[in-house]
Amino acid sequence: MKEIFNRNRRLQTVLMIMVFAFASIALTGAGTRNFEITRNLDIFSTLFRELVVNYVDDINVSEVMRKGVDEMLESLDPYTVFISEAEIEDVRFMTTGQYGGIGARVHQRNNLMMVTEAYQGFPAYKAGLQPGDILLEINGQTLEGRSEDEVRTFLQGQPGTTINVLIERDGRQSNKSLEREVIRIPNIPHYSMLDESTAYIKLTGFTRRAGREVGDALQELREENDVQHVILDLRGNGGGLLHEAVNIANLFLEKGNLIVNTKGRLEDRTSRHSTLNDPLDIEIPLVVLVDRASASASEIVTGAIQDYDRGVVIGNRTFGKGLVQNVVPLSYNTQLKITVAEYFIPSGRGIQAINYAERRPDGSVYKIPDSLQMAFETRGGRKVYDGGGIDPDIAVERAARGALTNALQQQYMIFDFANIFFNQNESITEPNSFFITDDIYNDFEAFLDSNDFSYETDSERILNRLKDAAERENYYDAVAPDISRLVEVIDLEKSRDLITFRTEIEQLLREEIVSRYYYRKGRVIVTLDDDPDVERALQLFSDLNAYEAILAGKN
Repeated sequence: MKEIFNRNRRLQTVLMIMVFAFASIALTGAGTRNFEITRNLDIFSTLFRELVVNYVDDINVSEVMRKGVDEMLESLDPYTVFISEAEIEDVRFMTTGQYGGIGARVHQRNNLMMVTEAYQGFPAYKAGLQPGDILLEINGQTLEGRSEDEVRTFLQGQPGTTINVLIERDGRQSNKSLEREVIRIPNIPHYSMLDESTAYIKLTGFTRRAGREVGDALQELREENDVQHVILDLRGNGGGLLHEAVNIANLFLEKGNLIVNTKGRLEDRTSRHSTLNDPLDIEIPLVVLVDRASASASEIVTGAIQDYDRGVVIGNRTFGKGLVQNVVPLSYNTQLKITVAEYFIPSGRGIQAINYAERRPDGSVYKIPDSLQMAFETRGGRKVYDGGGIDPDIAVERAARGALTNALQQQYMIFDFANIFFNQNESITEPNSFFITDDIYNDFEAFLDSNDFSYETDSERILNRLKDAAERENYYDAVAPDISRLVEVIDLEKSRDLITFRTEIEQLLREEIVSRYYYRKGRVIVTLDDDPDVERALQLFSDLNAYEAILAGKN
């Protein structure tokens, strides 16, 4: 009886929430639209009540409701999401760059939860957690089979509270007691001079103070060096707060310049965002680096710089996210992150690449084709286009990595070897002077042999499909000698892959090993070596006539 009573109470609570939601909506609208809302809410509440009361098995009310909400929102766009009370810390991190927790990144590997990074100076780091450690239990609760979101929820919480973690490293288990702190991740993991005259700033987020952090970094470099050029690296930066994008653009653009327009269905969602402060420098030659993972606020900054012909954009076309989200509080300390508008950069173009409003019959979405993109003009008259992110002024092609390199990453071979190296070597030289020696590379090859590492190339997969097809169609006897020869050739080439792809494998090994000692900053420093985008920027700065020609539309 008690179980039935509790179940009915849960049902009553859910239905009360729905009634309140209906009442609030009913008060805000009228006419046909309001009738449709009323009608569908009534159908849904009736269906949900009958389902919970009459279904053959006991239903987890919260899980069923969450699934229904998630499926409903998924039909709109991937950025409109429901945020439960347990996920509030994730939202706080996205907006402020800080949260309550232990300062560790985790990743699910083989149904176990593994630490991939312990942020320097925070509780996980202080307690000695290392990349590769397996989290077995938190406060006595097993983590096996749990999702990354669930584990993050366990790790996060009020600063000052304590959690007990059972970890496993190299087959040995140990308990760690950690006190949660306010974890704040800087927007800038690294800034430095690349040569005597070029300042480099790597920006990875747009949380609060991002604009101030970029300004402070550039000011510091200018006070200590003869800065004549600036590289702002937005590669891999998925965006964040819109007003911080305006603040960063304001560092290089005059006060009063429009940076972005937002246009929504409701009048109060339509607004103009212009620079409010005096700029830091409106003359210094500027390059912005972008790639396919540069999105949202990154695209606002990049688009404004390009539209005002203020700097040259180098890299690859950006992601194409031109939608604005607001976080709306709901009942029971939950929230809704909802898309409320689309943004348009100074030339008037939008950069949204996917049209979520119009779907194919199967519900899938499509990218706006190049043929439907409209032309706009920068301040100086250069042609720019909407509907697909920001196209760079200088596109830099990157060679695709080999199948061996991809397999080494996917199977954690590079990650695991870096952990072993770290445990066997107390220190290394500075990131700029640390390189993979022949001895280290030989050790890595021996490590692969000891772990029976193997991988399959696309050529092998295609050849196996050809073999299967030939057998089905009774052609195999005729083509068997040719297939055997191809297998021999592929095997021979694969045996040389550790030599063929040594350069790119060494670079990944170097990044992973350096990050164990110098963390995020060290990884960034190492990736700058032989970086084609950076090299192209430095080449451009060495020929300012070419730089000016691009901005004038003559190149």
